Amino acid sequence: MGEHWVGYIGNFQVHWDTLLTMWFAMAVVILFALGLTRKLEVVPSKAQAVAESIMKFFMGNLSEVKDGNKHIPIVASLFLFILVANLMGQLPLRLIHLKQGELASPTNDINLTAALAVLVLIYYLFQGFKEKGFRYIYHGFSITGVITTLVDILEMVTRPLSLALRLFANILAGEILVSVVLGLCAFAAPIPVMFFEIFVAFIQAFVFMMLTIAYITSAVSHEH
Repeated sequence: MGEHWVGYIGNFQVHWDTLLTMWFAMAVVILFALGLTRKLEVVPSKAQAVAESIMKFFMGNLSEVKDGNKHIPIVASLFLFILVANLMGQLPLRLIHLKQGELASPTNDINLTAALAVLVLIYYLFQGFKEKGFRYIYHGFSITGVITTLVDILEMVTRPLSLALRLFANILAGEILVSVVLGLCAFAAPIPVMFFEIFVAFIQAFVFMMLTIAYITSAVSHEH
């Protein structure tokens, strides 16, 4: 567990197993979105009703954020991608043998979760500076202002680290647990653990989304 199929593009080291599963997860999300929104009607079909319910879910969670609907694309994309990526660890993809590593959840790779966290950091920093200008991190030259500015900068650095490690650690630990139980017990014994890990996959995607929303809210709120 945790071993990757390592390759190189020029001088850059890449994990081919993570790239394959990452692109597969993105393809699933894109095809799912296209399938649900292909024929939109005034009287919704079952597929359109599902799509509208999903959108209401995101709109509801962003209702307290200023101009919340404009943040739906990134929030929805992150949630759906992370959810699909997390669930991939419970698919029998490990039966496909690779030269190195295995086809598991791409979110069990710290490189991917770190990239997602940095993406969130860039997005909410952009929204914060767009909304408030330099006042977003500038609190004056007083002692209190300087301390507050330094604390804000430190918080900006630690937020993506927290996001990346939380998602990575939970998904990797879950996959290790399933593999250990599968190796020690009869074939059907790990099923309860796998169902629990499916629940964890939803929870981790939801937590990542809600923390992203909280960071965006903090960035665009003038009470900050």
